[in-house]
Amino acid sequence: MRVLVTGHRGYIGTILVPMLADRGHDVVGLDTDLYRFSSFGEPPPEIPNLGMDIRDVALSDLQGFDAVLHLAGLSNDPLGDLDPALTYEINFHASVRLAKLAREAGVGRFVFSSSCSNYGAGGDDFLDESSLLNPVTPYGKSKVMVEWEVSALADEGFSPVFLRSATAFGVSPRLRFDLVLNNLVAWAFTTGVVRLKSDGMAWRPVVHIDDISRAFAAVLEAPRDLVHNRGFNVGRTTENYRVRDLAEIVRETVPGSSVELAPGAGADLRCYRVSCDRLPRTIPGFQPSWTARQGAQELYRAYADTGLVLEDFEGARYRRLQQLRLLMERGLLGRELRWVDAGTLPSSSTLLAGHSG
Repeated sequence: MRVLVTGHRGYIGTILVPMLADRGHDVVGLDTDLYRFSSFGEPPPEIPNLGMDIRDVALSDLQGFDAVLHLAGLSNDPLGDLDPALTYEINFHASVRLAKLAREAGVGRFVFSSSCSNYGAGGDDFLDESSLLNPVTPYGKSKVMVEWEVSALADEGFSPVFLRSATAFGVSPRLRFDLVLNNLVAWAFTTGVVRLKSDGMAWRPVVHIDDISRAFAAVLEAPRDLVHNRGFNVGRTTENYRVRDLAEIVRETVPGSSVELAPGAGADLRCYRVSCDRLPRTIPGFQPSWTARQGAQELYRAYADTGLVLEDFEGARYRRLQQLRLLMERGLLGRELRWVDAGTLPSSSTLLAGHSG
């Protein structure tokens, strides 16, 4: 199939694209590359890239594609809080517009990267795809709104699918340190302390980005009647943890580390446990395999191999929000998150020289 992947140069996209290519798909990317200065280890693989903001897509850009896998957007709760109106503009309005254009262009399948953040303040009971959605952040609310609007577009020629991924972890060329397991291992490796920024009592399902990517491939290739206009939680039901239990796994993984609460650590409103049985039951060929413990070990080895230091992972190089603020401060990125002049951008070493905050 000829497949367009939006956000292909992001945390998940850089893992998903080579996987799709290995499976024989003709893959094209669409990414404005906001985090071009944030590669971890080897840079992302190069594929044809439409190279535009998701807000600027035209009907002609989507013609000739069999499927769109839509990952692009402001990727987490802190970014969503930066400017809630901008979050809705990019994550909601631009996503729904993309889906409408895809349907008009004759794209048969539209796979949306949703989130278990949809469940928000879900409590201690297990939730499945039929459970009440209760998002508590602009990011989570935007995901729910897209699901509602795009679901209404489904017809016999346009088949949307919604993948509600658990909190991701794992090594990527565009590694994120604002994700709970990635962050805890980084703190332990660089400081010897597994630093909890909340009281650790909230539940969180976690899933490796390899399993997320295989879920996208599975629903892309599945018979239409199995996945048409359906939502699927992505992860393993056994991989739901209280954050304090993830911290204990990290302590056991990183030699000599200890667990500490950050000053002012309190309760996290985001608390949910999810059942992830529907997708592997629907598509038996898809079976997620990673555990949090395996992920912690992978992350620890990667941090050791690259010599990660605190100034990098807590600074602007790898933290999405700090990176965007730095680009704005330097006049390279406008307040609406559009490049001022992409042709005159500095090198990564020039941009980040002497900047650790």
